[in-house]
Amino acid sequence: MHKLGPSGHTDSFARDHLPAPEAWPEIEQSRFDYPDWLNVGAELTDRMVERGFGDRNALVGNGRARTYKELADWTNRLAHALVDDYGVKPGNRILIRSANNPAMVACWLAATKVGAVVVNTMPMLRAGELGKVIDKAQITHALCDTRLMGDLVAAANVSDYLDTVVGFDGTANHDAELDRAALTKPVQFDAVRTGRDDVALLGFTSGSTGEPKATMHFHRDLLIIADGYAKEVLGVTPDDVFVGSPPLAFTFGLGGLAVFPLRFGASAVLLENASPPNMIEIIQKHRATICFTAPTAYRVMLRAMEQGADLSSLRVAVSAGETLPAPVWEEWRDKTGKPLLDGIGSTEMLHIFITNRLDDSHPGCTGRPVGGYRARIVDEDGQELPRGELGRLAVIGPTGCRYLDDARQGDYVQNGWNLTGDTFWQDEDGRFHFAARSDDIILSSGYNIAGPDVEAALLAHDDVLECAVIGVPDSQRGQIVQAHVVLAQGVAADQATVERLQRHVKDTIAPFKYPRSVIFCDTLPKTQTGKIQRFRLKP
Repeated sequence: MHKLGPSGHTDSFARDHLPAPEAWPEIEQSRFDYPDWLNVGAELTDRMVERGFGDRNALVGNGRARTYKELADWTNRLAHALVDDYGVKPGNRILIRSANNPAMVACWLAATKVGAVVVNTMPMLRAGELGKVIDKAQITHALCDTRLMGDLVAAANVSDYLDTVVGFDGTANHDAELDRAALTKPVQFDAVRTGRDDVALLGFTSGSTGEPKATMHFHRDLLIIADGYAKEVLGVTPDDVFVGSPPLAFTFGLGGLAVFPLRFGASAVLLENASPPNMIEIIQKHRATICFTAPTAYRVMLRAMEQGADLSSLRVAVSAGETLPAPVWEEWRDKTGKPLLDGIGSTEMLHIFITNRLDDSHPGCTGRPVGGYRARIVDEDGQELPRGELGRLAVIGPTGCRYLDDARQGDYVQNGWNLTGDTFWQDEDGRFHFAARSDDIILSSGYNIAGPDVEAALLAHDDVLECAVIGVPDSQRGQIVQAHVVLAQGVAADQATVERLQRHVKDTIAPFKYPRSVIFCDTLPKTQTGKIQRFRLKP
């Protein structure tokens, strides 16, 4: 039975909606010891200034650098504004909507300092998708980059919960409502005394079907991923410069581009458009040492090196989001002399829990568990399988799955183990190897895409009579979304219709989910009961 420590939340929503104790995974935290009262927002800013890092760069982006002292002052002013001007109480849920920029990190840290439970969201989410998140977490406050207000305001207008939407300026000009409110505030703020077991972050899973799933992470969890993976595997020092492409709205990005550098006095260079060419440019300009991105981007970097790009400053390259093809690993090693570290994490586990190491890295291999984690391969009954056999990946460690008020907790956690939904096998040396996703989630360029979401968007168009969406292999993206569409009578099965449907999907749901391949057909394969047989559409 799990005994929670004291809480500093006056709004007890998060703790009230944790899973029942018997539904939790086993949590093993003997490696990590934190005080009962812990506020991770203060730990990553004010505590770092106290430790002597005040004059070092913390965040770089949108044309300027900010030191740890500047970041601490900025977030303290914002924290005052949240409490004094907008009435935020400890335990309230705050949604943040922004691209990757220093202002988003500052808003996240400030909201964490005031004891709020933060929900970071991607700019690509549309009003309908935001509405589901708002309702699930009963979000009362939202902080939004002023360039992205449209969909959020539309969601707020029909929400029973969200009544305060405040704009901030993500461009570094500080000319928006939140920035103006913070301008006259003191640079000192006593962070709310939150418990180490208070929920600090709700991470919504990117591949959810139907009602979104929200994973619940405590203040201590955010330090565990830094004091575990980042320290042990990456060996982060204050001289490191982080860069990467994953959105801060994903726990992979929040760890790699905010928590990890700020925990160790390093710096992060943030890009709103982290395309491979932009990444290459800032790696060279800022002499970045640690990079987080997907295999597709590393392929582009390899081609750029052939054209003279100098990426020699990188000492660690981390690949996650999709499995790393062995040829990419081998070419990277041959051209840089350094391994490309493949790893696997999940929103439920917060960050990477199995990985290669700098001194133990192999092509086509995910590696060994991060210190503090145990993993095994099990059958459908949860029994461990012999080495070499394919089965379900099961994990136990210092972090684990806790869904917000969700019956699907019992799918992910069984007999104390976290079941990630991945099929793996373990070799004779104990290393783990990815085989496939255990369900029909489409994994494309690091994004988990649920086929039913795309189908629903397509079916909302008058030209579509029926459709089925599958993932098909793609050399660049791992998989792409392919839609098999039965058109309404009289609609031409031509390229103009393909583009019209693709535009419609981009306008309806997050654009990365759109079908890159559209195939028109007269009928879809079905069972006698009318259920579409998607497996028969797969190549």
